[in-house]
Amino acid sequence: MTGLSTKHEDRHAHYRVRHRSTYTYPEPVTSSYGRAMLLPRDGGGQRVHHAELQVTPGPAEQEEHLDFRGNRSAYFHVASEHSRLEVVATSLVTVSRRRPALSALPSVGWEEAAAAVSAVRATGRAEQGEGPSSIMAIVEGALPSELAAPDEVVLGFALPSFHPGARLTDVVRDLAHRIHTDLDHRPGSTTVRTTPAEVLVARAGVCQDFAHLMVASLRALGLAARYVSGYVAPPGPVAGHGTGAAHAWAAVWVPGGGWVHVDPTHDRLVDHRYVVLGWGRDFLDVSPLRGVVYSARDGAHLEVAVDLETITPAELSAELG
Repeated sequence: MTGLSTKHEDRHAHYRVRHRSTYTYPEPVTSSYGRAMLLPRDGGGQRVHHAELQVTPGPAEQEEHLDFRGNRSAYFHVASEHSRLEVVATSLVTVSRRRPALSALPSVGWEEAAAAVSAVRATGRAEQGEGPSSIMAIVEGALPSELAAPDEVVLGFALPSFHPGARLTDVVRDLAHRIHTDLDHRPGSTTVRTTPAEVLVARAGVCQDFAHLMVASLRALGLAARYVSGYVAPPGPVAGHGTGAAHAWAAVWVPGGGWVHVDPTHDRLVDHRYVVLGWGRDFLDVSPLRGVVYSARDGAHLEVAVDLETITPAELSAELG
């Protein structure tokens, strides 16, 4: 079968991440309220050594908390008049996440996995003794959401990957491969509100769209899936500079095997090249930055710059002092 590599990898990488968002307003703004999800998660093969959010002008209020999914969410309120707002997130992260060997995961058929999800939804219990937060994640992952709804168009696209009796991992491999090969990656071709059905009509989209399509396709057959936001390192040597990119992918729940992350944009499983920010039902749950401004005129110009730099262990030690 073509598609996702099943090779097991033990590599790890250290990253310096800098994500800058700059809003320029046509007239001075009297007040800005924002919520940012730009600080990486800790755990799951990912260690966050340092992460901070800097807002300019300095906010009158700024707080951070973990949402119920474990994502780091920051709130800020700028009370002084301003015509430019800059939000910069900087992080130092070590990723030791291994690319999963699909052959080593439980040999669960997709129909069996869908039945397990249905049982969790009906009883609030799972056979592997999952706790309340895990149960809630499985149930939430099976429900439709605004940007990853499993409608008839999505179901029609998904069905050819769901052969009767096929292992769930084989289905995931085939589905990601088809999204990668059947659709064109075309920056600027969609908006944040584009639905999977619209992407299938256009046969083009960006990573966000491909992640939504994969999540919706899995949900259409009764499986639990979620949308993941983060960054992916550019090709190149282990140590060196690179622009990196904000990215999105999907994760599917495999009974007895946990959540398996897959990137349909690049047709591969997620490993040490990826930094996870957060996950949810779709993009709206993990939007990097959203908020409200008070101004006499509508409109703002936004510029976003992401730098994901691979650094050496010595450079990491120097950064941490």
